[in-house]
Amino acid sequence: MEKINILNTSIHNLTVQETLQNIEQIIENKQQIQHVVVNAGKIVAMQSDLQLRRSVNECDLINADGQAVVWASKVLGKPLKERVAGIDLMIELVKLAHHNNYKIFFFGAKETVVKEVVKKYSEEFSPKIIAGYRNGYFKKDEEQNIARQIADSGANILFVAISSPTKENFLFENKDLLKKVNFVMGVGGSFDVVSGKVKRAPIWMQKSGLEWFYRFAQEPKRMWKRYLVGNSKFIFLVFKEKFTKQK
Repeated sequence: MEKINILNTSIHNLTVQETLQNIEQIIENKQQIQHVVVNAGKIVAMQSDLQLRRSVNECDLINADGQAVVWASKVLGKPLKERVAGIDLMIELVKLAHHNNYKIFFFGAKETVVKEVVKKYSEEFSPKIIAGYRNGYFKKDEEQNIARQIADSGANILFVAISSPTKENFLFENKDLLKKVNFVMGVGGSFDVVSGKVKRAPIWMQKSGLEWFYRFAQEPKRMWKRYLVGNSKFIFLVFKEKFTKQK
């Protein structure tokens, strides 16, 4: 799989469909890979957080979740084929699990939220796709026991709905314990959207790269730093890299 590098971040140049095909092949072959998506905020954090950078770059499959990352790839002359939004990929994988009799473990978010996600997918597809679930609140010394619980659940797929960098570091540090799970993926706030707690932006805003603004408008006090400050830093870093290479 072709990789490009943007601001110290390796990204696979794949479409959504190509990503799904790779994941299905991995599961059918009983292999194990860790997946991660990157957006502008995460890439900015990776410039100074070396543990996060390592946790991301050593993943087996890395997609560009944010439209800003696709924009940056074009500015830097390394065009990505398209955005692979984590929540869209998760939804397609739930459908794939139902079709191929895979089992999924849902890990993260508040107890009420993750229960609602499991309830919704059980009703929409089948309870048979559910390997188990757990909320995302735990202490550091509980991590290994949680990883063992997930590994022993019989899950083919693990979705981790925990904020960065906690989820990336959890997956990196417990990779060996989770090796029985074929596909492991961090999904950020996707459980909140699936459960109905948070509304997702209209399609036109997603396609035009304004999904971040819709999210910011819903919770400005909590999201202003992530989006306004983070996006500004990202734009600065992209142009800095562009003009540095032109010299």
